[in-house]
Amino acid sequence: MTAAVSLTEAGAGSAAELPFFVYGTLLPGEPNHDLFLRGRTTGERPAVLPGALLYDGPGYPYAVEGHGAVHGTLITAVPGVYGELLGLLDHLEEYLGPDHPRNLYERVIRTVEFPVAGFPAAGAGESGESGESGESGAGGPEVPAAGEQPVRAWVYLAAAAVTRSLRTSGILIPDGRWITGRPPPPGRRTP
Repeated sequence: MTAAVSLTEAGAGSAAELPFFVYGTLLPGEPNHDLFLRGRTTGERPAVLPGALLYDGPGYPYAVEGHGAVHGTLITAVPGVYGELLGLLDHLEEYLGPDHPRNLYERVIRTVEFPVAGFPAAGAGESGESGESGESGAGGPEVPAAGEQPVRAWVYLAAAAVTRSLRTSGILIPDGRWITGRPPPPGRRTP
């Protein structure tokens, strides 16, 4: 399991302008991608968050620490809009600050890996190939190609109270891939 890096909000300036790992409604093709990310990113690449599990939520998923992997996309903000994007995502994810009791998610830094060529990843095309359409544009930090070295990224994980509820009565998504349009699993829904 990867260790969390805690940064204060005051310390989240340019030194912490990390890419974001997204795994739910912010994925390409999902409704919040167009609302929050279109025109604000220079790069989007399939990626994997090791040491995490994915749970079904009420229209969106939750990632929690665990023995598994969550598939998603690493996004890089357009230079000059990082602060705006960070604020928009914090608001969307109901993140009010580190360990705030009303947080739905906690924003933490985790190490994200890239899938090895030939293995499908979230955000891959119909053929299962990751493609090169998510290459970084000029002026932004370059996102490594598949199979390259892991990178640090901001990830929104379920807050402590949500995590406790998920671990006791949540519905695990076994393959760690969020797919909308699937029928809801039977049983109790998560908070």
